[in-house]
Amino acid sequence: MSSHDVESVQLLVIAKEPVPGKVKTRLTPPCTPHEAAALACAALEDTLREVARAPVTRRVIALDGAPGAWLPAGFTVVSQRGDGLDERLAAAFDDAHRASPIPIVLIGMDTPQVSASLLAGAVSLLGAHDAVFGPATDGGFWLLGLRAPDPDLLLGVPMSEPSTGEIQLNRLREAGLSVARMPCLTDVDTMADAVEVAALAPHSRFAAALAGTAVLS
Repeated sequence: MSSHDVESVQLLVIAKEPVPGKVKTRLTPPCTPHEAAALACAALEDTLREVARAPVTRRVIALDGAPGAWLPAGFTVVSQRGDGLDERLAAAFDDAHRASPIPIVLIGMDTPQVSASLLAGAVSLLGAHDAVFGPATDGGFWLLGLRAPDPDLLLGVPMSEPSTGEIQLNRLREAGLSVARMPCLTDVDTMADAVEVAALAPHSRFAAALAGTAVLS
């Protein structure tokens, strides 16, 4: 596989604007809504920084809300559409692929421990497989790469359930796709998750934000 093949991929981040009371609500309590939003913003900044460093052609953020100072240059912003998360993921893939019909690697904003090298590994795997799947420790998934996005691969998959990842992986395999697996990562949903992830990325904005909360001070 040539370097050109590796670079002809787009990275897609699905994210919410980090507004108090609307993000990381499972962290409140013990965090205040403003502390939870600060953690979400830091996680998003860490994620986008690594996406910006990854070897891809195009970087897209599918956003619920409005962009802020946390968004670096070089990203195309598209609005999320759809009701459930399965619809929003399918729409984000579809919108990105319509604008640039090249393979897509999608991640969320809840894994601030992600690295550019890990993302580069997913991009590379997508050069030799139809799909790349990154399972999460809560039973979901943190990464999904598709060479040829199709809404039917996502629509109807129950989201935010312990079986979400297994069902999504089966959906890919039932479609006849060859699937490469990425390492399992922890999404930040609870305070225990936050502490674990901050320890994995001690120099991240997320770790600094967590250290600044009244919960840990």
